[in-house]
Amino acid sequence: MCGICGIHCPSGVEPAKVREMLQTIVHRGPDDEGIYVDGPIGIGNRRLSIIDLSGGHQPLCNEDGTVWISYNGEIYNYRRLRRELEAKGHVFRTRSDTEVIVHLYEELGERCVERLSGMFAFAIWDGRQQKLVLARDRLGQKPLFYARDGEDFLFGSEVKAILAVMKRKREIDYEAIYHYLSLRFIPPPRTMFRSIKELPPAHVLVYQAGETKVSRYWDLSFRQKLDLSEADVLDVLDEKLTRAVGSHMVGDVPIGAFLSGGMDSSMIVATMAREMGPTFKTFAIGVEDQDFNELPYAKVVADQYRTNHFEGLVDANMIRSLPRIIWHLDEPSDPIAACQFYAAQLAARHVKVVVGGDGGDELFAGFDRYLGVGLIDAYAVIPTFLRRKVVGPLLAAMPESFTYKSTMEKLRWMHQLSLQSDVGRRYAEATCFFRFSHRDKRALFGNGLWDEVGYLDSADWIVEQFEAADADDELDRMLYADFMTRLPEHSLMLTDRMTMAHGVEARSPYLDHELVELAASFPSDLKIRDRELKYVFRRLAGHYLPEAIVTRPKQGFMFPVAHWFRNDLYSFIKRFLLDSYFVREGVFRRSRVSRLVEEHRRGRVDNHVRLWMLLNLAIWHQLYIEQADQGAVVERIEASL
Repeated sequence: MCGICGIHCPSGVEPAKVREMLQTIVHRGPDDEGIYVDGPIGIGNRRLSIIDLSGGHQPLCNEDGTVWISYNGEIYNYRRLRRELEAKGHVFRTRSDTEVIVHLYEELGERCVERLSGMFAFAIWDGRQQKLVLARDRLGQKPLFYARDGEDFLFGSEVKAILAVMKRKREIDYEAIYHYLSLRFIPPPRTMFRSIKELPPAHVLVYQAGETKVSRYWDLSFRQKLDLSEADVLDVLDEKLTRAVGSHMVGDVPIGAFLSGGMDSSMIVATMAREMGPTFKTFAIGVEDQDFNELPYAKVVADQYRTNHFEGLVDANMIRSLPRIIWHLDEPSDPIAACQFYAAQLAARHVKVVVGGDGGDELFAGFDRYLGVGLIDAYAVIPTFLRRKVVGPLLAAMPESFTYKSTMEKLRWMHQLSLQSDVGRRYAEATCFFRFSHRDKRALFGNGLWDEVGYLDSADWIVEQFEAADADDELDRMLYADFMTRLPEHSLMLTDRMTMAHGVEARSPYLDHELVELAASFPSDLKIRDRELKYVFRRLAGHYLPEAIVTRPKQGFMFPVAHWFRNDLYSFIKRFLLDSYFVREGVFRRSRVSRLVEEHRRGRVDNHVRLWMLLNLAIWHQLYIEQADQGAVVERIEASL
């Protein structure tokens, strides 16, 4: 795992500029630093040593020094590829997976990505053709950003590396803010900055002779379905999952696992125990509020598989860590970021590699919304007039309980989505409900901002992916939309940044692309059957996990932020938001922000996610636009507490 960056400058690259970029991403690779500069190209690398600890220094080149690479990630099939390349006459000088990519590029050019199994983002400089090649893995586990800055072309693992040397003025992309407030992520290629772009997952970028070409090399199809008995499907799934977990154990350092107490992470731990024996470490984070605390469930699995288990507790004081969290993210996010930050902090005290359960819900249909969107049809039998004029106002008048996935929240969600007749649009609107809908943003935004972005609709981006799916079934279309949107741009982004913040490599066996393609071939009734989510995966989990884990409802990885904002942090959130740049300058309406705080305080509406997002945005502005240092922002938070 590493951080990469670089500059292409026709008049020549100053090595000091590359080092300046690298200083912003030291956390991604605390073990080693390297740069390569030759005329118009300069590439840099910060290394977290996992494979070939002594010999994997980067940037790394081929035999004659004409192809150079800076790489971030893990290639899980690198040993097999190495044997093939050696048979073709390629000479290796290290035992690293990095060098495999260099020689594979010599054989296949940009198409080398099609042979790679793993998570990766890399930059290759082909000196013979004076060509720069950037690439990201299929599912977007590893990040990569780029920008044109006059005649310069800049790239980096994180936006902050580009900002370190970019000559252009920092300008907010308000379309990105518009989408963030609804989706909790920013659709690529946009970032929070007008001049900086994200390379989407499964894409290759070629920069040559001042021209940029971006192309896609992989997509996920749900069209071909397996025709097997349920027993045979279970066998195939068990074998494929075991193989995927086994491949993710490669490395020359100890490997641990996140263990939330949910079924996905528990199955990873169970499979690791079969591969490694009960010698590895597991990590769980919890809170004192038992409505949100999953530590007892994590402990059940840790005890069954006799792992070396570590736990941590978090309270409302974690708000002081937000400047550090947001600095590592380069963008605002939602409360899940803080959960992952503390889990990674705990793991970093013990291991350099940690395995997690990212992607399990998208593979096997584990989110309530997959079931709920279908159930809305039954509710929609009530005439639209009655739903709008009677049921809607009645639900709006009911108080909120602030419990996890409260009944009132579910009813309001179902009511609002029932007003959409198209399934794709209904599913897209489900994304926005707990955050800011188009109507919510109209109430929040000042006239100036609304005039600039009011023509947009964040749901359109989800609808576009839903309709683009190579699938016949509505559930498969929902899953495809998630694979193309929420998974890479939210879940995997947070996993990467929050683990890298602590110099820890995170691995996700469920995102092995062969396992993903296998799950896509399962008929929908193996994913949801008789209103049971993750049907076939739950059957498999029943062979390895305690019944309490397999049968419990999905809880999710969250902190009791809703309670904190009504009690311990009420005064803080009100003062800090009303004094933020966005309110002071009229970008957001003061009256609306104040109403969101007070509605939450009085128990009328659970606005904690909306308030958290506005808080993140305010802190992000201080760090990245006002360019205040983290310590100064922490002092501002302390002054408001």
